[in-house]
Amino acid sequence: MQLVLASASPQRRAILAQLGATFDVRPTGVHEVSEGDPIAVALENARRKAAACLAGPGEVVLGVDTLVALDGRIYGKPDGEAEAAATLAALSGRTHEVVSGLVVAREDGAEEVAVLTDVRFRDLPEAWIAWYLGTGEWRDRAGGYAIQGRGAALVRDVRGDYLNVVGLPLQALLDLLPELVTPA
Repeated sequence: MQLVLASASPQRRAILAQLGATFDVRPTGVHEVSEGDPIAVALENARRKAAACLAGPGEVVLGVDTLVALDGRIYGKPDGEAEAAATLAALSGRTHEVVSGLVVAREDGAEEVAVLTDVRFRDLPEAWIAWYLGTGEWRDRAGGYAIQGRGAALVRDVRGDYLNVVGLPLQALLDLLPELVTPA
């Protein structure tokens, strides 16, 4: 099996590498949906990414999309510091969902699953939000934070797959591709 990651995400690469998986990276640049039901949006974006890498003989393509949702609203990657501040303020003291769509595509078809993880933020005073914005870590992050970095300070608790919040729901991936850790 030749695994193809349809993503440029360094977090996804790191999680796969942590397993010792061998894979090629093929970012797609597909147009992503940004509005609608969060589960449907994450799955549609993952399908688009996987389809853009069309599986060749012996290839297994992994398409993943991860987003942050609160009260049905999707919080994507902030366009700038002001939007990042507004996002963090909206998440402050609340529990939001991190939703990932995961698609594993082969020549003969595809399997997919959606994974939800609840993340509860601390009450964030303006000074904490300003501190976090100053790190620059919010850039290119769904929901404007990175839990695996300084963004961990914003989080009160996590219920579900922590690695889903990082960007790749490992347990769901292993359910679809147990051969990643099973010798051939």
